[in-house]
Amino acid sequence: MLTNPTLDQMQALGLAGMAAAWRQLAEQTNAQELSRDEWLGLMLDREIAMRADKRVRNRLASAKLRFPEASIEDIDFAAPRGLDRRNTMALAQGVTGQTGTGKSWLACAFGRQAARLDHSVLYVRVPRLFEDLALARLDGRFPRLIDKLTRVQLLILDDFGTHSLTDQQRFHLFEIVEERYRRKSTLITAQVPVARWHDLIADPTVADAILDRIVHNAHRITLHGDSMREQKAPPLLTGDENGEINHP
Repeated sequence: MLTNPTLDQMQALGLAGMAAAWRQLAEQTNAQELSRDEWLGLMLDREIAMRADKRVRNRLASAKLRFPEASIEDIDFAAPRGLDRRNTMALAQGVTGQTGTGKSWLACAFGRQAARLDHSVLYVRVPRLFEDLALARLDGRFPRLIDKLTRVQLLILDDFGTHSLTDQQRFHLFEIVEERYRRKSTLITAQVPVARWHDLIADPTVADAILDRIVHNAHRITLHGDSMREQKAPPLLTGDENGEINHP
């Protein structure tokens, strides 16, 4: 059976999963009853599992999700906000709704699920993205940043539509959408309905070009209802409790 020098070689080669499985099998009293093929199969299974887990962790780290703990399994479908379980599980490409209805959290849950499926993910808030792109044009990073935004398999654009776009911002948005069109997936959250996006983009010609590449091939989720932040907030203090705090 495998010897300690072989274990040392596995560790030297970065086969941490196989090494861990070897140690576990060596401690089992009935391990000698297993054949060489069974030992090898169990060790390979552990190596594959550990590499897959590491790959997901790396995907999540590079995604920079606003809510890294968000998970598809934790989506609250009971809250009255128009969230259909069947459609949601199809992983929508567009999410709109009022402030606090859970758009960003839901988008991060989709991002986490994509990372689990071994897709590269990147989360960005649109206002911050436009600032970064403007600075990148000044310091020479623009081509690299655009390449990063267009290569990632799932790009999450959060908080779109907080203000009307400038000429430069329209150009930047079109550049991203054009490069990703029919090649990669884009998930967009916005506080305003899609019907108002044309006005936010402001230039009719550019707006038509952008929306044509976004809307017609998208799955859409519209959230409504009360703020999820209020539902999850701690209960307010009573008058007596306030008195205890203000008058120790």
